Amino acid sequence: MAAIQQVRPFSLFSDEQWAALTRRSGWRGLLLVAHAWALIAAASALVAIWPNPLTWLIAVMVVGTRQLGLAILMHEAAHGTLHPNTAVNAFLGEYLCAAPVGADLARYRPYHLKHHRFTQQDEDPDLVLSAPFPTTRASLKRKIIRDLTGQTFYKQRIAPLLHAGATTHSFVGDTGRAQRRFLAATAAIFAIYWACGAWFWFFGVWVVAYATWYPLVTRIRNIAEHACTSRAPDPFTVARTTKANWLERLLIAPYYVHYHAEHHLFIAVPCYRLPLLHRSLADRGLTQQMNLATSYVAVLRNVAPQ
Repeated sequence: MAAIQQVRPFSLFSDEQWAALTRRSGWRGLLLVAHAWALIAAASALVAIWPNPLTWLIAVMVVGTRQLGLAILMHEAAHGTLHPNTAVNAFLGEYLCAAPVGADLARYRPYHLKHHRFTQQDEDPDLVLSAPFPTTRASLKRKIIRDLTGQTFYKQRIAPLLHAGATTHSFVGDTGRAQRRFLAATAAIFAIYWACGAWFWFFGVWVVAYATWYPLVTRIRNIAEHACTSRAPDPFTVARTTKANWLERLLIAPYYVHYHAEHHLFIAVPCYRLPLLHRSLADRGLTQQMNLATSYVAVLRNVAPQ
């Protein structure tokens, strides 16, 4: 097995600098989780109060991106960086982040840590996500259509329930425990919409977003992170960082997920300190060694050039 080379942090940073980069906040992780759910509530309220095609489209896109945000915050909990208290970290990651989007933190953690150990190597469990690239624009367009029409959702969520033993390449929980937590979380979310007199928008926004926009932005995230990057065991080249403006952060890449190269270099750094890590690496001239993209549009053009 060809494990990825490790960068020693103290070869780059002083003890004080590294402590500042890796310090886990007792409130920032809580705030990120609260922010995700607040945006979901606000977007749902927007279309419930002013129902029209534009507010519905905005709500679906915002909610779908925050569903991805919950998955990203589960990922943060898998690294133990969502909250400094282990029990709180596990509770937030499992029940407020993973369960609502059908994921399983306990199942995801060992899978994901193997991905970090063997990024873009033959043993990488996520290699199947980047292997199809580069591809053609026609192929990428078909993938996007499948996402937006619910076909990906059916393949990943419905088909495994209808066909015993069917599996997909996903960290979506397929254990009985994960399914029970997912159903319980879904019931709780429906109850909240119903209590607010907006039960219709549970289906019209939450479910539609989960079946359409969430698969699309998840795909874009996967593409941006590793598609068409190096397969050499070089930690500076196996992942990509994508510059994201405010609109891309709202509708595609929440919670610092676009700083993916930095995350792979130093997985102990909490997501909210990745911008500081990026600046620190830039000050040392090290970002020149990394895969950097100017936007998500640029990434898609790169992986589907014709």
